[in-house]
Amino acid sequence: MNDLSSRQNEIVTLARTSGRVAVDDLAKRYDVSPQTIRKDLNELCDRHLLSRVHGGAIIASGVENIAYEARRLVAAAEKRAIGTAAAALIPNNASLFINIGTTTEEVASALASHEELLVITNNIHVALLLYTRPRIEVIVAGGPLRRSDGGIVGSATVGLIRQFKVDYAIIGASAIESDGTLLDFDYQEVQVAQSILENARHAMLVADSSKLRRSAPVRIAHIGQVQTWVTDGLGDSPVREVCRERGVRLIEAAPQFASDEEGGAKPESSWPA
Repeated sequence: MNDLSSRQNEIVTLARTSGRVAVDDLAKRYDVSPQTIRKDLNELCDRHLLSRVHGGAIIASGVENIAYEARRLVAAAEKRAIGTAAAALIPNNASLFINIGTTTEEVASALASHEELLVITNNIHVALLLYTRPRIEVIVAGGPLRRSDGGIVGSATVGLIRQFKVDYAIIGASAIESDGTLLDFDYQEVQVAQSILENARHAMLVADSSKLRRSAPVRIAHIGQVQTWVTDGLGDSPVREVCRERGVRLIEAAPQFASDEEGGAKPESSWPA
């Protein structure tokens, strides 16, 4: 990044620490016009350092994920809507896996009022969200705990997951290719996700549309291997047709912002039943 301006270098650093930068905020920060900031962001996107999103940009990762705290801030409202919509699909008296990810954590948060659930997870944040609920039993997979994000991966994790056959699997993905390939960064984490998919009767992907603009090096599976995908909205992405062809139920949950009426996010569209 030596040939970038000092402002552009700072913008990339801000994106890495906060997960997302907004045009209006940057214009105020640097006392320049929004058009100037858009030119900066376009140049950084052309260099594959950032990816444009509505109103700003996010870090464009290729071989390494952004920090956990930054990931929590990216598409936060969208993730909450996805979590609410996904949890609404889980009945009481069900067993489920919940994998690593900030979106899967939103699902866990929305499940807190459910009853008679058995939750097996390799995400310490999910366990902390649910273990105090008297009507939810939580089993935490064994293995080394990653300090970076609270994830648990490794052969012991896979071994425990293989002892179960559950009703639902809740998984995320770091990137989604236009052909429906689901990708992540850590091959050990991917091995756990693959084991989760193999040992669930119904697999549910929870991933917002920003994942369509990201890349990652390790293949998890194909979208056709899940039965339901809960997202915030695909627009005219070619993945929509892939879902239709493979019979994946697609649920697009509208994010709620401060100006919206109170109440949970509701699915806007879905198919097939």
